Amino acid sequence: MRRFVNRTKELASLEKQYASDGSSLVVVYGRRRVGKTALLSEFIKRHGDSLYFLATEESAAQNLRYFCAQAAELTGNPLLATAADWYTAFKALAAFPTQTKKLLVIDEFQYLGQSDPAFPSVLQKLWDTVLKDANVMLVLCGSLVSLMRSQTLDYGSPLYGRRTGQLRLRQIPFKYYHEFYDGRPNGELLPFYAVTGGVPKYIEAFRGYDDVFEGIRENVLDPQSFLYEEPYFLLQKEVSEIGSYFSLIKAIAMGNRKLSEIAAELGVKQTNLTKYLKVLIDLDLVEREVPVTETAPEKSKSGLYRITDNYIAFWFRFVYPYRTYLERGETEYVLSRIKEGFVQNLVSFVYEDVCRERLWELSAAGEVGHFDKVGSYWGSAAGEVDIVAIDLSEKRLLCGECKYSVSPKGLSVLHELQKKGEALQALTGAREVSYVIFSTGGFTKGLLDEAKRDQSVRLFSEI
Repeated sequence: MRRFVNRTKELASLEKQYASDGSSLVVVYGRRRVGKTALLSEFIKRHGDSLYFLATEESAAQNLRYFCAQAAELTGNPLLATAADWYTAFKALAAFPTQTKKLLVIDEFQYLGQSDPAFPSVLQKLWDTVLKDANVMLVLCGSLVSLMRSQTLDYGSPLYGRRTGQLRLRQIPFKYYHEFYDGRPNGELLPFYAVTGGVPKYIEAFRGYDDVFEGIRENVLDPQSFLYEEPYFLLQKEVSEIGSYFSLIKAIAMGNRKLSEIAAELGVKQTNLTKYLKVLIDLDLVEREVPVTETAPEKSKSGLYRITDNYIAFWFRFVYPYRTYLERGETEYVLSRIKEGFVQNLVSFVYEDVCRERLWELSAAGEVGHFDKVGSYWGSAAGEVDIVAIDLSEKRLLCGECKYSVSPKGLSVLHELQKKGEALQALTGAREVSYVIFSTGGFTKGLLDEAKRDQSVRLFSEI
């Protein structure tokens, strides 16, 4: 199991809070399966004077009983196991002498607020009167993003203003994906990433497969597999109208990216979709994109919506519409439909995302110059351009194409890209423009020779 991959930055952030003078209150949150507990487990291993408590969906009284039992074990005070309130338990923990700062971790914190809406207020009082001067690090962790925000981060929360730090765990970027698959090149792993994204639990389910479709058959299409109904589990506790959200996500997954297209697909007014889209954006499942050339993105009328979670995009595109077949055991038919559109409707788009991330890395390393903005473009000036990067201070522009195919790409791709680059140069007023082409199938000799001659052209066959 390798769920603690590429979390050094997050771990360092927790260690910094731990090393700070006085008490600290840190909120750690993020969607299910993203590795929060694995991160905290690694953090706790490094600090002996610690208490880890996993809250449940049981009653407030039951959670208090479990917490007091663990507090009694840590302090060696059996009387704590029968403590009647949270104040008694926390006061005893704060007073318990230790060699180092005490570490208290409450995982799935949101369940305490669910079972007792007054609990965040109780914890606020405990922090103000007992914990803040007790040299304690209190970590509140949760996987229901909406509840964690309302209970700990939002202005209306009793805990607002008390936290000394917050950490939102997101999916692991593709550049670290190979760490789950020793010895396998990135090119082979892209189809797996197109399904699992950077969610450690999903990645682990696919690690033993050489063929991504075998992994899909056994881990997704089997009604008994844990990924078969994963989107239901992911959303059912975050939203109340799960059917409405499912319809909206499916509409986007099937290629309806404009607000008008989504509304038409669902047969509703555009204004009726705003609140649903905002929730999905807050949950990191959907985002609104605009052409990177836009100077006022929030006012742009060119916005398109996309699903940011690879597995959610895959499931709604290839599983949700065929659940009737899967329930009848027609797995091979569904798998054949997946194979038909897998590359064109999923992997090729994920490849573009990975290439844009790669360009950010190249920019940070100074290999293609520095750029302030990296995105894409669509519009009347130049049609569609997979990658557009802008250096605002130097007025430099970079245009790129991403070709996910087995055949090498030649000069025609570059010439078409240069036409688009000239149009965007005129649109943006850039002083110079350069070009980059990513191609999984490599490049023809003619294009390779041209890139050697023209320093404004860069070619990448590896990601």
